[in-house]
Amino acid sequence: MTANFWQQSRRQLLQLLLANGCALCQRSTAGSLCSACQRQVQHCQLATPLQATAAGLPLLSWGAYEGSLKRAISALKYGGEVGLAQDLGLELGKTWRSYCSLSPRLSPLLVPIPLHPSKLQQRGFNQAELLAHWVGRVGQAPYLGDGLHRLQATQAQHSLSPSARRQNLAQALAVNHQHLKVLRSRPVWLVDDIYTTGATVEAATQVLTRAGVEVAGICTLARATLHSLV
Repeated sequence: MTANFWQQSRRQLLQLLLANGCALCQRSTAGSLCSACQRQVQHCQLATPLQATAAGLPLLSWGAYEGSLKRAISALKYGGEVGLAQDLGLELGKTWRSYCSLSPRLSPLLVPIPLHPSKLQQRGFNQAELLAHWVGRVGQAPYLGDGLHRLQATQAQHSLSPSARRQNLAQALAVNHQHLKVLRSRPVWLVDDIYTTGATVEAATQVLTRAGVEVAGICTLARATLHSLV
């Protein structure tokens, strides 16, 4: 666990104590979401969380990237509502645990997709790392917050075409060789907040595979649908 994670955990606890209100509608609530917004987010849960990536890896996603879930992810990333990482991460963790219980293997290692240091400093946290922590808590699996490095501050992916996304990520990610022994010791699941075209996790998978690390699957909070990409 990184020092940055504990800083965000303390901030999250302070937010809960102060009862800041619902992250989506600002109604008074003790948690991150009021009961009405919780129900709206739950409506975004996918009936079929499992699909395969273009490379044939299992992709587990809790919900569709639309509606209230899309708003919640935006509030987490850009509004500093870090308490949402626990609520949403625990839900994702249940989905991941259910899948892993059907496929017993060596206990996997969760590795979040990294942010560039400049963006990490600006945002104050990596939402993928926070999610990986809570997924690991539910699934009783360790996570390695800095297993990967982002070497280049890439352009925002959502505004790019699929081919431009792949080019944007070329040479942007690298394995943290200080943790190479740990990364090679067990299968790795990559964790991120959103899966759209798959360019980011594809780049991460490639650099890990070249380093002799087995990537067993991808775990994301939300998966873009054709409707959400329009």
